[in-house]
Amino acid sequence: MSESFHFQKMMMNPNFQKVMMKPAKPERNPFIIFSFFFILFLCAIASINGVRIDTIMKFGSCTFFSHNSSSSDDFLTLNFTSDPADDDIRILIGILTLPDQYHRRNFLRMIYGTQSPAGAKVDVKFVFCNLTKEDQKVLVALEIMRYDDIIILNCTENMNNGKTYTYFSSLPEMLNSTEGPSPPYHYVMKADDDTYLRLDNLVESMRPLPREDLYYGYVIPCPSMDPFVHYMSGMGYLVSWDIVEWIRVSEIPKKHMEGPEDKVFGDWIREGRRGKNRHTAKWAMYNYPEPPTRCTHELWPNTIAVHLLKNQEKWIQTLNYFNVTQNLKPSKLYHIP
Repeated sequence: MSESFHFQKMMMNPNFQKVMMKPAKPERNPFIIFSFFFILFLCAIASINGVRIDTIMKFGSCTFFSHNSSSSDDFLTLNFTSDPADDDIRILIGILTLPDQYHRRNFLRMIYGTQSPAGAKVDVKFVFCNLTKEDQKVLVALEIMRYDDIIILNCTENMNNGKTYTYFSSLPEMLNSTEGPSPPYHYVMKADDDTYLRLDNLVESMRPLPREDLYYGYVIPCPSMDPFVHYMSGMGYLVSWDIVEWIRVSEIPKKHMEGPEDKVFGDWIREGRRGKNRHTAKWAMYNYPEPPTRCTHELWPNTIAVHLLKNQEKWIQTLNYFNVTQNLKPSKLYHIP
């Protein structure tokens, strides 16, 4: 007997017809009701604890549309968001150099590009005045396109006739923005291109220090440990952002720009009664050991900065001492004994 015959016979059965025609009573699914109120609860938690709404929506879609998935990856993951880490130190290091110093810039890019201090944003920029040669306009433009780490000031190239003032006074207009953090940097440093900075140690030395009215560096004269005695050496000194803003608007720097730039900067700080918080990083900052002077120090592990690396030999000896290539990964592509 065919299956169609049995089906027709079943359909003709009066009892089956009554069952099929009887309206179904609506049934409430307790699981759906529970899920609804549970998601409302999660949304309330989101408004309090900053849970990402898109994560809640992802969970909702998982609950209602992906409940058959057996993968543990589909289970709820709460991603808590926070503002950009306000506790992370933001430091701008401006290395004052010259437009034609292409080789030196590329060398320093390797030096600082292989350092990644934890819990800090450290930006290294190369700073010089207006370009004057046709080849500079091409080569420097290519550098900017490739590395985006150059600041060109609106000035005539000089060392001790206002370049440092132009650097600091130009930064607020360049960097202040409604979109980024405020201030854009907690600290701004001016450094020489013959100074080797160890960024991890620099950052660690900054952590306990104030973020306002700070003047930091290697105090001159060399034998002194009193940060208020005179000024900070041009090898690398740092100020808090509020002092950068003050330099931009104060008449004191504008009236006194000629002379050794580090000494002149110290004069501004003193005359303007700025830098009530001062810190000398001596002897973590020092001049290269040779030739020995009252400003030199032997290389040692706690170093923040080594100054007067005037030739390749001094750079290589310094980099070897600090074992900067220790993280080189082995590879079949090269052999370096």
